[in-house]
Amino acid sequence: MKTNSKNTTTVTNLLKTIADDKSLVLFNTVALSNGDTDIFISTLGLTRKQYYSRLQALLKGGLVKRERGKYSLTTFGIIVYHTQEIIGKAADQYWKLKAIDSIRASGTDELPQEQFHTIIDKLIANQEIKNILLKQIKEKPPVYETEINQISPLIYAKQSAAAIPANRVMTSTI
Repeated sequence: MKTNSKNTTTVTNLLKTIADDKSLVLFNTVALSNGDTDIFISTLGLTRKQYYSRLQALLKGGLVKRERGKYSLTTFGIIVYHTQEIIGKAADQYWKLKAIDSIRASGTDELPQEQFHTIIDKLIANQEIKNILLKQIKEKPPVYETEINQISPLIYAKQSAAAIPANRVMTSTI
């Protein structure tokens, strides 16, 4: 994803920019203010240095812009904001998602897909998360540990074969 350009934002750099609580609070405050109000440093619990250094990182990361003395999200920042909202909603339903994982891992081959959809519908309240799960289930069946164990030796064999130089001739003595 990263190119040689200094202006390119990588996923790693993006996540580092909003990784700590204070940066995330500042980012969310800018998003919610929508450029309409001034952001007061004291209400965020930040020192001036923390405020400006984190704001500079958000600006450099392409998440926030400054227009006429007001800060607002860039188009990229809007996408990141809504994505982190979905992550937050998923985190709120973590144990329900773990329950779905348990059902999938228990070898529910005999469980009809319609019943599995009903389970998701009953457990998960958020429609965005439901849609993500249902789409993923339709597109890709779960990979079980036994399937991984069957595939792993094949991958290892291909990697080992690729490691043998082409000019090396294998001979056997009888």
